[in-house]
Amino acid sequence: MPHRYDGQSMRERFQETLSAHRNELVSLFTGYVAQGKGILQPHHLIDELDKVVGKDEGMQKLRDSPFSKVLKSAQEAIVLPPFVAIAIRPRPGVWEYIRVNVYELNVDQLSVSEYLQFKEELVDGQIKGNYVLELDFEPFNATFPRPTRSSSIGNGVQFLNRHLSSIMFRNKESLEPLLDFLRAHKHDGHVMMLNDRIQNISRLQSALARAEEYLSKLPPLAPYSEFEFELQGMGFEKGWGDTAQRVSEMVHLLLEILQAPDPSTLETFLGRIPMVFNVVIVSPHGYFGQANVLGLPDTGGQIVYILDQVRALENEMLLRIQKQGLDVIPKILIVTRLIPDAKGTTCNQRLERISGTEHTHILRVPFRTENGILRKWISRFDVWPYLETFAEDASNEIAAELQGVPDLIIGNYSDGNLVASLLSYKMGITQCNIAHALEKTKYPESDIYWRKFEDKYHFSSQFTADLIAMNNADFIITSTYQEIAGSKNHVGQYESHTAFTLPGLYRVVHGIDVFDPKFNIVSPGADMSIYFSYSEKERRLTALHDSIESLLYDSEQNDDHIGMLSDRSKPIIFSMARLDRVKNITGLVECFGKSSKLRELVNLVVVAGYIDVTKSRDREETKEIEKMHDLIKKYNLHGQFRWIPAQMNRARNGELYRYIADTKGAFVQPAFYEAFGLTVVEAMTCGLPTFATCHGGPAEIIEDGLSGFHIDPYHPDQVALRLADFFERCQKDPSYWDEISNGGLKRIYERYTWKIYTERLLTLAGVYGFWKHVSKLERRETRRYLEMFYILKLKDLATSIPLAVDEH
Repeated sequence: MPHRYDGQSMRERFQETLSAHRNELVSLFTGYVAQGKGILQPHHLIDELDKVVGKDEGMQKLRDSPFSKVLKSAQEAIVLPPFVAIAIRPRPGVWEYIRVNVYELNVDQLSVSEYLQFKEELVDGQIKGNYVLELDFEPFNATFPRPTRSSSIGNGVQFLNRHLSSIMFRNKESLEPLLDFLRAHKHDGHVMMLNDRIQNISRLQSALARAEEYLSKLPPLAPYSEFEFELQGMGFEKGWGDTAQRVSEMVHLLLEILQAPDPSTLETFLGRIPMVFNVVIVSPHGYFGQANVLGLPDTGGQIVYILDQVRALENEMLLRIQKQGLDVIPKILIVTRLIPDAKGTTCNQRLERISGTEHTHILRVPFRTENGILRKWISRFDVWPYLETFAEDASNEIAAELQGVPDLIIGNYSDGNLVASLLSYKMGITQCNIAHALEKTKYPESDIYWRKFEDKYHFSSQFTADLIAMNNADFIITSTYQEIAGSKNHVGQYESHTAFTLPGLYRVVHGIDVFDPKFNIVSPGADMSIYFSYSEKERRLTALHDSIESLLYDSEQNDDHIGMLSDRSKPIIFSMARLDRVKNITGLVECFGKSSKLRELVNLVVVAGYIDVTKSRDREETKEIEKMHDLIKKYNLHGQFRWIPAQMNRARNGELYRYIADTKGAFVQPAFYEAFGLTVVEAMTCGLPTFATCHGGPAEIIEDGLSGFHIDPYHPDQVALRLADFFERCQKDPSYWDEISNGGLKRIYERYTWKIYTERLLTLAGVYGFWKHVSKLERRETRRYLEMFYILKLKDLATSIPLAVDEH
């Protein structure tokens, strides 16, 4: 259905502009066609309009017309003379396609399929028959409720609760599944919540009323054991609470739901039901360990995220189980790859307890083929041929460790989400996905020109796996809105999977719907035992200051640090990230090198990668290392710049942020795109004013000018100017530095802590577990379709990737 813009479709609006500004449009579109066959990005479309207007003042009318608004919402144009087809996105999640014949001046509305078919001609040169494999998940979801407003995207659980409570309100029979759900609750063979005395809703209602009256006469803190027997006689088992007051609250919530269901009561009740005791978290790639791994290839933010996540999750699970009045020990397993050639890490140990926890372990399972076990590390782009066997082996190992099946499985990144899909499909358990970063948006045109990327990245396997996992998951959590649906001008990571084509393989006409209520924004935090404000003097790790000083200022040039900071009185601009193209650390160094004003005001320190190029085994990293050395020479940075290789010691990294704050410095995150930005949260949690990319998650974390600053890495001159302005203002008014520092801390405490995260995650597991049960959301049709897609497409793509060979 075409989007109506003030009552008009895009085609009608375009046709109207064509009638009113025929000459101007001819001039503009002739300019597009003159650029020849290819894809024009949004900035190309606007640049051409500016160029045409610049040449002829009469063209100003076109810029002021409604058409200009249409052009600004265009995401790409395909030029195949004499045609120009445009993909228009009036708002996040909503798309429309038109095609203009520049010679005959007529406009057609295109379907998704027609637009993609037209786009494929860029690659194939002609249409190869009408029968191309088209993937369309929309028919499976047609009967599922979903919001329609872009602002509702990422609030899936709220929408779902509204929907469920309104059904229950309208139709009392729909309360039966809630009764079944409560009666089905068992753990290790023990019945929880309700026993056989309660067979129907009216019995439940009268039992609840009796229980409420009985409990009201008990002291609020009376332990459950004192009245367990009486409640059992009424039909209630363990799980309602550990004291009379807590049981009473739960009873009251359920009575309210039975009488007049409302969304927040339903969410609170479902979130408190004991459902999650055993959790499996899947993260196969990279070196997953607790020490000496950060900075190794494919080993960065995701591992930090998961380690912080499980510590907070175990605490929250223990707290909830205690409040539920249960005597159950929770278990969390992080399932990753066992790497025999472990490079001095623990990645060759099968089982490893997570420090700071009692019941959480890393369970490592090797990559295995008929040739035996793969010994060496391999890139995350090369793992696809191993994952099916890995999932089978992991399934057996998990069953042995848990003596049963998990209640919740959480996938991480494309490989972990695929393995989670295979495991949840096999075990019939609730599946949650966390993408961290979807590669498709990082590499423009990696779909249409996938063959160009195939030898190096194997994107055909990755994008196929992503589609399967997204559609198989019961719920998906993201750190930001932008991850799902982008912003007004940028397409979201998930949104880019709505419609795309891999010419010669298949065409996706409805891949994922960003309005699907499975999407929820749940932002992580930083580990507050390591990252805390520089002003908390009594907690500061002053014992580390000598080693930090030598890291920053020691004059020796070696593999631990190169470059010098001659003037120690200057504030420090600091950045810490992996050394790859997207993280753009070399871009920051060049931006600093070019700005004499910034170099006068501050020093620059970066922590990234290796200094010695021979130590890196990562193709992209080696290029960046060489570039960094070139920049140091080119801009003669000695005396104002310090380069330190990746640091493994998190406690010292936390103190390093605070030490930089002591110099009244700032943190800069200059990535071309950042899905979330954990280092941004870490820096802000330490009270360090932060400048971060406006492309991706950091734009949501930071409120520009209040809790930090947005920068655009594509305009490095403006970045240098913004940094220089900040430090000049701080020189004149030192309280301005404190204002931004405090603004950052306030933002963190309100939105970005692991406590808030784990409470939300467990509530979601409860609501989606119930939703899966109630609506029989096994989604059997979708699952069979996915199974066919997996067997007929992904298996062949994955097996076509060459297997790695161990050196010895």
